[in-house]
Amino acid sequence: MAGTERQNSSEESPKALTPSPQPPKKPLQVMHISKREEQDRLRREAEEARAAADAAAAKAEQLEQAAREAGTSLAPPPQAAVPAAPRTAEPQASRSPDHDDFGGMTMADLMGGSEPRRKPAQMQQAPGGLQRSVDDFDFDEDAFLAALDENEPIGTTGEVVTGTVIGMESDGVYVDIGGKAPGFMPKSECGLGVITNLKERFPKGLEIQVLVTREQNADGMVTISCRALALRQSWDKVKQLEKEGKVAQVKVSGFNRGGVTCDLEGLRGFIPRSQLQDGENHEALVGKTLGVAFLEVNPDTRKLVLSEKKAATAARFAELEVGQLVEGHVAAVKPYGLFIDLGGISGLLHQSMITGGSLRSIREVFDHGDSVKALITELDPGRGRIALNTAMLEGQPGELLINRDGVMEEATDRANRARNVLRQQEQSAG
Repeated sequence: MAGTERQNSSEESPKALTPSPQPPKKPLQVMHISKREEQDRLRREAEEARAAADAAAAKAEQLEQAAREAGTSLAPPPQAAVPAAPRTAEPQASRSPDHDDFGGMTMADLMGGSEPRRKPAQMQQAPGGLQRSVDDFDFDEDAFLAALDENEPIGTTGEVVTGTVIGMESDGVYVDIGGKAPGFMPKSECGLGVITNLKERFPKGLEIQVLVTREQNADGMVTISCRALALRQSWDKVKQLEKEGKVAQVKVSGFNRGGVTCDLEGLRGFIPRSQLQDGENHEALVGKTLGVAFLEVNPDTRKLVLSEKKAATAARFAELEVGQLVEGHVAAVKPYGLFIDLGGISGLLHQSMITGGSLRSIREVFDHGDSVKALITELDPGRGRIALNTAMLEGQPGELLINRDGVMEEATDRANRARNVLRQQEQSAG
């Protein structure tokens, strides 16, 4: 029994050591056939794509020919897709069927099938179904610049523009100034002073000049002003009057402890009490008209300071000229000469101009309060200076030291001779 059992166990042991059977492998020939079918399919699709491209090129050539016969210039026909050059492979001893040549077809050609290619981005569809490239359109630089000018913003701050009244509301006036939107002028900016009736002041169709005070907003509207323009023009006019040394007429509108206020060209001016002829009773000047000259004109600080006394001096200067014989009184005696009061203005009789003789004292010929007749030899209205001369009235140098009264009595006749001398001096100097 034991032998039998050992025999049975020895028979069973080889079976236990035998490995389990493996699944059968697919033959290599079958895999090769599957890849071959895939390659054939891709070739067929590539051939179909080439045929579609050739048909599209032939159709484009026909359209171009038709357009050429109609006299219409066309862009060159779209070129057929150029196959990408195949990559250069390293030389191999043998090539398997898996590496067959696809005739230079790209992956896009293989995967695209027969789907038509998209039109190039630079081509545009023209009327009549014809294609035109960007280069076929004419570019007119003048028209382009004109279009820019048409869309250029109208009205910059501080610019004076001309417009036409086109409408109004209770709070202002609309004026067409040539922009994409009208300009708006608030009621407070419609002019100097108070305007009670806008319709009468700004009827529709009225052409006016305005000043741009604020540039256009998002809607293209600018803010304009007649008042600001009037103020600018008034300051310009006042500055010109000051430059020319003119005397202006103003009406006193009010007073305070320091002086009086007045209106000049729509501007508010101030005359200090010290510059009034009657400064002690300046309250009584309200409503009266005064002649004034300019002490300070400053548009930036809006300061307009005037003087009645300076105006009197300017008016007096306007009555004088070089070579004129004037008469006055000695108002002050100084070591260098005498100041002669000529009626509101003073002239200087320098000691060297009193006589042609030798003076021992400045008071030897004229003293304080004496009446004096003298010739004007120089005028400077800007600086308020007048130069006088009595030596030219002498027949002989030093005659005034001997016969002052006789020279003064004959001053008118002697002045005529002296004027001839002055003219000769001016001619020689010129």
